[in-house]
Amino acid sequence: MTINRCGWVPPNDALYCAYHDEEWGVPEYDSRALWEKLVLDGMQAGLAWITILRKRETIRAAFDNFDPVKVARYGEADMERLLNDPGIIRSRLKCQATINGAQIFLDMMERGEDFSTYMWDFVGGKPIQNTWSDFKDAPVKTDISEAIAKDLKKRGFKFCGPVIVYAFMQAVGMINDHATDCHSYESVKAMG
Repeated sequence: MTINRCGWVPPNDALYCAYHDEEWGVPEYDSRALWEKLVLDGMQAGLAWITILRKRETIRAAFDNFDPVKVARYGEADMERLLNDPGIIRSRLKCQATINGAQIFLDMMERGEDFSTYMWDFVGGKPIQNTWSDFKDAPVKTDISEAIAKDLKKRGFKFCGPVIVYAFMQAVGMINDHATDCHSYESVKAMG
């Protein structure tokens, strides 16, 4: 039996299929997990998402499972360790953006600003339910992703332009952009 998925999913790639079926579009409310996903989407800049997906576990290990307290304390020795790790995206700018992002994340927390609440407030606290018959009909950015990107950049986050932010919003379920004929559309919609 053939499972109908969104058209961007290669049907013979088990990793991609599992990501689509189990994660993409599922609403995520955990602050740390949201920050991790924002970092991973930023690391994708200039690369294919499958590259990040294939390296995700190694990236998680290299960045102490995205524990913001640990990552915020990284120094030059950690940077050198990261840049010499072939299992991750070895970009000094992206690694530095991750460290700085951890520091900003913690600063927000110390000021009583929950990262999850901050993100979800942009969509009124619940997922936007789109009704695309084809994944190609979905935009690459919206006014909301532009507003989030602008605010993130104002706070000092990097690698978070409106296109990256829109992909992040899709991935963490702030937007349900599964095609209406995709087997995940209704189940993800019900989670909203």
